[in-house]
Amino acid sequence: MLRRTVIKTAVAVALAATISVPAATAGDEKSINFGVISTESTSNLKSTWEPYLRAMEKATGIKVKGFYASDYAGVIEAMRFNKVQVAWFGNKSAMEAVDRSNGEVFAQTVDNEGNPGYWSLVLVHKDSPYEKLDDILKCDKSIDFGIGDPNSTSGFLVPTTYIFAERNVDPKKCFKTVRNANHQANAMAVANKQVHAAANNTENMRRLQKTNPDAFKNIKVIWQSPLIPSDPLVWRKDLDPNLKAKLYHFVMSYGRIGSPEEVASARKVLETLQWAPFKPSSDAQLYPIRQLAINKKILKIKGDAKLSDADKDKKIAELKKQSDEIGKLMKDVPSM
Repeated sequence: MLRRTVIKTAVAVALAATISVPAATAGDEKSINFGVISTESTSNLKSTWEPYLRAMEKATGIKVKGFYASDYAGVIEAMRFNKVQVAWFGNKSAMEAVDRSNGEVFAQTVDNEGNPGYWSLVLVHKDSPYEKLDDILKCDKSIDFGIGDPNSTSGFLVPTTYIFAERNVDPKKCFKTVRNANHQANAMAVANKQVHAAANNTENMRRLQKTNPDAFKNIKVIWQSPLIPSDPLVWRKDLDPNLKAKLYHFVMSYGRIGSPEEVASARKVLETLQWAPFKPSSDAQLYPIRQLAINKKILKIKGDAKLSDADKDKKIAELKKQSDEIGKLMKDVPSM
């Protein structure tokens, strides 16, 4: 209840601050590119994202063009070179955008079914003999495994940390083949028996259940990760302040403010994205992901036979210090 009150207060303050947005100056951007990470095929992403981008365009008076790259790195690099000014990322890709593309988290998605976040999964075909994670980790080079984009949180960082690094398993040595693909492609590969197992997440499986129920029925889950924070929206830090104010006002008011008909229409658009109205956020939402990335490095060092115990201890101590510093910062963030 307290958390909901904090969110509502933050939204109210944010909207109040943008009521009197100053008039655009001659130097203001007249158009922006909005990046969308490649969790599915471009055609699927366009069908779900374009109505939202058109609403953004209408509300802000700024031309908004969707940017759909073939992989996550394409959006990260586009933001780095200012070819993309605003983007939807997963937490891992957002961390990369913040660290090397002048990005800044300003909003966070909210699940429309009330989930506090989402979970990484490992999928197999419903008729598969594999019933649990250990069944696919015999490492006899007999299994084809589908993993996510290297910049995906649920498709790559989480499974490589919680499954492989924790067990000191090298997927390339364990499986017959390891292929990188987006969530949709991995799910379909499992459903069609093109791979034996693959990484995915609960959000994508919910979407698949609606868009391709036959494929969904052919899949079973054999592993679920700890909770992952909901996805962020990121903009470039150097985006014009007037435009930031307009975008922020739109994002925070969409699906909340307007006539009953306008709110209902906005909620339908958000529902297609599987979201409720956004809530305010900051780079602080990436703290747990930074700790996860550090833990992955620690586990990798522990399993590195080439390093001496002294070298391992030194490297691990440095990483634990970084993790402790992040932990202290997390304590100062109310939502964490």
